[in-house]
Amino acid sequence: MGFARACSVALVGVEGVVVEVQADLEPGVAAFTLVGLPDKSLVESRDRVRAAVVNSGGEWPQKKLTVGLSPASVPKSGSGFDLAVACSVLGAAERIDPKVIADLVLIGELGLDGRVRPVRGVLPAVLAAAEAGYRQVVVPEQTAGEASLVPGVSVLGVRSLRQLIAVLTGEAVPDEPQEAGQGRPDAMLAGLMVPGAGVGTGLATGAAGDGHRPDLADVAGQAAARTALEVAAAGGHHLLLQGPPGAGKTMLAERLPAVLPPLTGQESLEVTAVHSVAGILPPGEPLVHTPPYCAPHHSATMQSLVGGGNGLPRPGAVSLAHRGVLFLDEAPEFSGRALDALRQPLESGHVVVARSAGVVRLPARFLMVLAANPCPCGRHTLNGAGCECPPSVIRRYQSRLSGPLLDRVDLRVNVQPVGRADLLGQGGRGESTAAVAARVREARARSAARLDGTPWSVNSEVPGHELRTRWPVAPGALGAAERDLERGLLTARGLDRVLRVAWTVADLAGCDRPEARHVDLALELRTGIARGAGAAAGDVS
Repeated sequence: MGFARACSVALVGVEGVVVEVQADLEPGVAAFTLVGLPDKSLVESRDRVRAAVVNSGGEWPQKKLTVGLSPASVPKSGSGFDLAVACSVLGAAERIDPKVIADLVLIGELGLDGRVRPVRGVLPAVLAAAEAGYRQVVVPEQTAGEASLVPGVSVLGVRSLRQLIAVLTGEAVPDEPQEAGQGRPDAMLAGLMVPGAGVGTGLATGAAGDGHRPDLADVAGQAAARTALEVAAAGGHHLLLQGPPGAGKTMLAERLPAVLPPLTGQESLEVTAVHSVAGILPPGEPLVHTPPYCAPHHSATMQSLVGGGNGLPRPGAVSLAHRGVLFLDEAPEFSGRALDALRQPLESGHVVVARSAGVVRLPARFLMVLAANPCPCGRHTLNGAGCECPPSVIRRYQSRLSGPLLDRVDLRVNVQPVGRADLLGQGGRGESTAAVAARVREARARSAARLDGTPWSVNSEVPGHELRTRWPVAPGALGAAERDLERGLLTARGLDRVLRVAWTVADLAGCDRPEARHVDLALELRTGIARGAGAAAGDVS
């Protein structure tokens, strides 16, 4: 009787669980039994592994073979267990020393010819292995760069099972040539990306295919909206842009990711892990450095927004926009059920999705931008535009954005139509993205220094109680906000959010604490009512 074990990782959402792959050989009729709650693609590994071992020059044991995946209560899916199953079988057959593979984590799919194919989710899998104390990982050669992002882990990238056997047995490592032909993509990279996975969520990162990056200087006019965009980027505040079609709401939203600071090391790992699991991580780019931009269509379902799918839930748009921007254009056209599902991740920074196959917790700390027309035809606020929408239709249209959802939006700006002077450039070009991004970085540095030693990093995350007690504002600065609270124009949550925005405005202006003009601008950005905050707006921009 022969026994051997190796390790692999099962992904539950974007979190990994180390799985022990055990192989047991006993005398009897030749059979291959796989147990431990595998899915269909994992059950089919029996045929893939057998063919890969034989075509790699190995001998398949003609005995009763049982392969167990432990813990058996955790659902296992995907083809990433092939490499661990093959090595545990070869260890039980004494082709490989069982002691060599006992503490080795192996991740990869096997082709019938023995080649090792890449799989999705390598980064979160290696992170889970490192947290469990494992220090040696074997992955496909194409994903070795992604796995090497995890510190303290020795990564071995292999191209074939034949190479791995040679490394584990101390034999001469055979040379496996790259078979990708000139002028065509490498077929081995097909397992890394799911076709259309990023299209349905409107995901975009970095520059366009021609290298062009949208710049804020391309936006004509819209001084108030540009100020709100800068405040949103500096403090992580959610933003609502209301205005007629063609005013530039989408242009402003598309330029927001470039204004945000680059991702930190930890944030890059979080974003890369989500994109790797979702199958939208571009080959050759193992680490995402820029904040993602996700703009789903208004016909998107609740499951596509928060996560779902058959079996274990997969990341939705809110998770793909983690540490970036989630832009909902034509927000009133989204279903009310889908919009209200955003309320929980907006508060907690994560989403918990329960399905019959299990419960997963996905990260979802994003900056939300809503864009809405004033009425179904979009001409309600335009003078002489001929809006024929009845008042009841306008009220019903505007009420699709529920009060609890709007209460979580810090900045609400009315985007006015662009005038002829601004459109023709007679008023001069606006500030570039680089100039605005520099001020945003300085403001974030001020808030980070103030919040050092706390669990928060930006002003939008700080609880209102902490802002009111630990960091007081200037005397009398909250007078206007307190009057609005007494009149019922602000809720208690709204007052806290005005205070957070005021701190961001003060950071942008280089002040040590918010003054009355900063609070007035915060109130104006939230309520849309002019309060004579022009001086503070000038300080920001």
